[in-house]
Amino acid sequence: MVKTMCLQIGSHPAWLLHIINKLFLVATFGVSILLLNVCAHAEEVTKEQIQGLDEQVQEIKGDVLAIAAELNHLEEKLLYPSNSQMAVFASLKADDDFLLDSLEIHLNGEAVAYHLYSYKELQAFKKGGVQRVYTGNLRSGQHEVQVNMLGRSKSGSDFSHSESFSIEKSVGPKVVEITLSSPGLGNEAIELKEL
Repeated sequence: MVKTMCLQIGSHPAWLLHIINKLFLVATFGVSILLLNVCAHAEEVTKEQIQGLDEQVQEIKGDVLAIAAELNHLEEKLLYPSNSQMAVFASLKADDDFLLDSLEIHLNGEAVAYHLYSYKELQAFKKGGVQRVYTGNLRSGQHEVQVNMLGRSKSGSDFSHSESFSIEKSVGPKVVEITLSSPGLGNEAIELKEL
């Protein structure tokens, strides 16, 4: 019987090759589908892992920013103790329309702050923004503050204006606000207000 089967298989090699080819194609197709399914599942896991890593990175960034803010606050307390601290803020009058180019502040004859203004900073000023121009240590007593500003009026002409003020620093923090406007409109171009 075995001889008969061998003879039949041997007599029909095309039939056998056809069956073997079909089985090979079915097996290859099945393995391919299985591999595609595994790859798709692996991609889903990878996407989930990436999303999880992205969330962790965002949490770490938030923590780093919070730590940096706290360190800046502690550094300011250490460098500028509250009993000798002085801060100077600058703002523009809301109704005035001029372009501020630069601001320079002298304290007791020594230049302590100088700033050139960008377009974005001027837009922030016009929306009511306030800038901290100077923070430093100052002993108690009488002090002279000189403010110099350069700018352009609404008509396009350049101007330069300076004012000097006398302030009294007591024990404790001192906050001063400088309000700037274009000169020559019947008002003070530079006003100093102690807060």
